[in-house]
Amino acid sequence: MNAHVSQGGWPVLVLNADFRPLSYYPLSLWSWQDAIKAVFLERVNIVEHYDRAVHSPTFEMQLPSVVSLKSFVKPTTHPAFTRFNVFLRDRFVCQYCHAHDDLTFDHIIPRSKGGQTTWENVVAACSPCNLRKGNLTPQQAKMFPRQAPFAPTVHQLHRNGRLFPPNYLHDSWLDYLYWDTELDP
Repeated sequence: MNAHVSQGGWPVLVLNADFRPLSYYPLSLWSWQDAIKAVFLERVNIVEHYDRAVHSPTFEMQLPSVVSLKSFVKPTTHPAFTRFNVFLRDRFVCQYCHAHDDLTFDHIIPRSKGGQTTWENVVAACSPCNLRKGNLTPQQAKMFPRQAPFAPTVHQLHRNGRLFPPNYLHDSWLDYLYWDTELDP
């Protein structure tokens, strides 16, 4: 239910029942329409709201900016092995040259040499490094990843996700995101 919404679209931060975001990257956001529907279906509580309202002939409601689920959703303990999660684990950096652009992934031990497509054998790599390494082992290519590949925990992916805040953060969200913001005394 993550919606890619623009700043003008009045996105709503969705928190679990323990007031933690359902996900950090991508940030758990709903459209204001989905949030209002969830309010009427009594699935969420409004925690914060915008200074903007929606109207019907007999009803007015301020747009929610932060909602929390009424029922706790148990987070998964084992993240899915996806290209995106490999990039997130490796912080969107080529593990050979530290480039940020044109990322793909590389099998440390090439598949043609028995390498598997697993967390422990795949790293983020830019296309030039991937082409340079080609079908060689790290020893043959003299190219070694900056960190050994590993199966990350959800906590590790969330921690990395916090390093890449979205383009739009409403002020009402900051208390719930645990970003590096100064706390009021």
